[in-house]
Amino acid sequence: MKNSIYIFAFIFFCTLAAYSQTKDTTKTETRSLQYTQIQQPEYDPLNPSRAAFYSAIFPGAGQIYNNRYWWQLPLIYGGMATSIYFYIDNNNEYQRFRTAFRRRKAGLPDEFSDVNGVPLISDAGLESAQKQLRQNRDLSLLTTVLIYVLQIVEASVTAHLIQFDSTDSLTLTPSAMPNINYNEENTHKLGLTLKYSF
Repeated sequence: MKNSIYIFAFIFFCTLAAYSQTKDTTKTETRSLQYTQIQQPEYDPLNPSRAAFYSAIFPGAGQIYNNRYWWQLPLIYGGMATSIYFYIDNNNEYQRFRTAFRRRKAGLPDEFSDVNGVPLISDAGLESAQKQLRQNRDLSLLTTVLIYVLQIVEASVTAHLIQFDSTDSLTLTPSAMPNINYNEENTHKLGLTLKYSF
């Protein structure tokens, strides 16, 4: 009797194992997933180069093309006009002192001498004034070129940033997490976590 129970249990488990390995012939359903694509604003890679090109052709045109930062136009034109004014003024003064120095070296009267021909400014003073005015003139020219280049770069960078994805799904959440160590007395630690989700 004991052997028959073992044989019955053996046959039962073998048929159960064989039954579990048979292929399921029922039809499987396939489900198609439908998803909606989030509309991203259209990215135009030529926008930054167009803004830079317009600014290179006409200063401030890139800012107008970007349709932002209209307050920058007075700064651009004011800065360039001021530096051009100082360039012209320093160049005219430099030419005056240079002409006077050349006339004096040629033995002719110059504008920096009195009626009797006595020099009001020495030769060293004329040379020093020429050097200083030439430096001021060159600095004014460098300032003009720098403002011109900066407004081109600003127009290009602004055109890049206009197309940057700034939706509400972009977040940066700082949170402080206290960590109290109960093994040591009076030990408190503070951790900082930055969670960036997009």
